[in-house]
Amino acid sequence: MKEYTLGLYEKAMPKELSWKEKLTAAREAGYDFVEISIDETDEKLERLYMSAAERLELVRLMDEVGIPIRTMCLSGHRKYSLGSSDPELCRRGMDIMEKAIGLAEDLGIRIIQLAGYDVYYEESTEETRRRFEENLKKAVMMAAKAGVVMGFETMETEFMNTVKKAMHYVELADSCYLNVYPDSGNITNAAVSYGTNVQEDLKSGAGHLVAIHLKETVPGKFREIPYGTGHVNFEAIVHTSWELGVRRYVTEFWYTGNPDWKKDLYAAREMMGTLLDRERGTV
Repeated sequence: MKEYTLGLYEKAMPKELSWKEKLTAAREAGYDFVEISIDETDEKLERLYMSAAERLELVRLMDEVGIPIRTMCLSGHRKYSLGSSDPELCRRGMDIMEKAIGLAEDLGIRIIQLAGYDVYYEESTEETRRRFEENLKKAVMMAAKAGVVMGFETMETEFMNTVKKAMHYVELADSCYLNVYPDSGNITNAAVSYGTNVQEDLKSGAGHLVAIHLKETVPGKFREIPYGTGHVNFEAIVHTSWELGVRRYVTEFWYTGNPDWKKDLYAAREMMGTLLDRERGTV
């Protein structure tokens, strides 16, 4: 029996695919689960309003195909920020939070990855940070009620681009339902920018790392960088996170029109699976 699970980010596949096709592609490539995206687009946010029948059908599909959806990348708060100075945007952000937790409950999702922004499309101020803290505490209580774990994604902005910064808010909330879900590419870019050490940053979250996004980056660029063409030391990140007790990982990369996209799924699975198997002593 494997000692870890490796998931596939939904956006690594063409968005036109049905859920059955996405789940099947992930299973055939050897993944253990899929991470669903709830981003700021109306198309993805609409998923929060799925009917009970639609939710049951998706659960049935998971059983039929033989692979579940077990994590959620909730980046919709980039537009509808919990710290926004616009009361309507803030209200919508809290509604998104509540509905995302409800969807996680119904689909069997274990971890919601929260975007580590107080605001994104407006200036971060003392007031936006204060409002973010207040609403974060409310969100944590929602998660506690549902028994759903949340983890901050380390982002590309100064507000929360390291595990250490995320831990400030984790400690503030003081709840087992709020932790950190680091992005390997983002914390690598931050370490280069600050002249710090990625492994030490990961260690600052000891006991609070619920999963790891395995994503490639280059300095100043944070997405759509093919594996092996950037500067992320995946071997070191996997080794350190494994020693810290992390056993859930997700390959985060994007479909960008490659007609052989299925090969990309296999290649990422092979690359990261080999590193993880090495940690468990089977390679």
